[in-house]
Amino acid sequence: MGLNETPGGERIHIGFFGKRNAGKSSLVNAVTGQNLAVVSDIKGTTTDPVYKAMELLPLGPAVIMDTPGIDDEGKLGDLRVKKSRETLNRADAAVMVVSALEGMDSEEWRWLEEIQKRQIPFLIAWNKSDLEDKAEIQDERLKELEGSGRLIRVSAAKKRGIEALKEAMARLIKEEDGKRRITGDFIGQGDLAVLVVPVDKAAPKGRLILPQQQTIRDILDAGGTAVVTRETELKSTLESLKTKPKAVITDSQVFGLVAKETPEDVLLTSFSILFARYKGNLEQTVRGAAALKGLSTGDSVLISEGCTHHRQCNDIGTVKLPGWIQDYTGKKLRFSFTSGREFPEDLREYSLIVHCGGCMLNQREMRYRLRCAQEQGVPMTNYGILIAYINGILKRSVEPFPDMDAFF
Repeated sequence: MGLNETPGGERIHIGFFGKRNAGKSSLVNAVTGQNLAVVSDIKGTTTDPVYKAMELLPLGPAVIMDTPGIDDEGKLGDLRVKKSRETLNRADAAVMVVSALEGMDSEEWRWLEEIQKRQIPFLIAWNKSDLEDKAEIQDERLKELEGSGRLIRVSAAKKRGIEALKEAMARLIKEEDGKRRITGDFIGQGDLAVLVVPVDKAAPKGRLILPQQQTIRDILDAGGTAVVTRETELKSTLESLKTKPKAVITDSQVFGLVAKETPEDVLLTSFSILFARYKGNLEQTVRGAAALKGLSTGDSVLISEGCTHHRQCNDIGTVKLPGWIQDYTGKKLRFSFTSGREFPEDLREYSLIVHCGGCMLNQREMRYRLRCAQEQGVPMTNYGILIAYINGILKRSVEPFPDMDAFF
């Protein structure tokens, strides 16, 4: 798929980090070929992360992220630095922009250590190299990085070294095409899958939501056939098929109803569960669902979505899920809600986190959130997994994935 057809969560995210006036914004403009970021000699011109989509060949669609300076000062400066640090959570690769006139100081080395700790592929863009008084880099560590191709000499002002930097960025990320699939490892050539898509007030007019679109595409890429129906027509659809489907994939909100209509010898799962596996860690989210039984009155539950949208009167995240959880547990619980890029750093006040499938987040950010929960000892599960658990069909809903047998 091209740039416009590739969902934001599937694009490679590359963050540009560095001190104020190192030339990050100028370099981002040079790399993207557009005056995306405001450029000024005044320190701290970039006050919030700026995002720009571009084609980065041979990898394809990418998102370039320009960030505030990591040395910003004062209360507002601290908030800007925090924003830059949060950008690391979704960075598939990082470019540390360093002024060749100043060299790397201890703060820049600390950031580079953090990037390496997070196992984020990185480059150093040695900017303003056309203004160097001395051509030779003195620091042995930097010499070693240059020798390994991790340090690229560039000049944003003179547009020098830009193509070399882009080529090095492309080399940073290895292609994993075919390794991560939504359904392609259990729905293959000639298989038939029935997709259940409710059309209610929450359904966007005239189109399918992103997980449904991506699932259909993955089935087609594998040589399978996708039949799409509403839950109200599922029974008649199944009866009309000459070939028994390999699987039924449903919107989680109608999991219980669809489970009753789907024959036991047909695989059953949901879009949300597929994306829990595709974007995150299915094992962790399956384990997290069991925490539902241990909730006590007064416990706090965080419900988090990766996208932002207008809340309707019967919204699944803020209305349906809290209702189902309280009905199941019989406890009076406290609920908090986050959406989009908002996700708390300190999760210890929560007894359970319930996250959406994360279709609008890239894999790295979704896994970062899961890792935060795991490191802080907070169970985290997924919309579809929790709904399947409540309906008593969790084991059946993960049967398409043989490696989950050990959990039951």
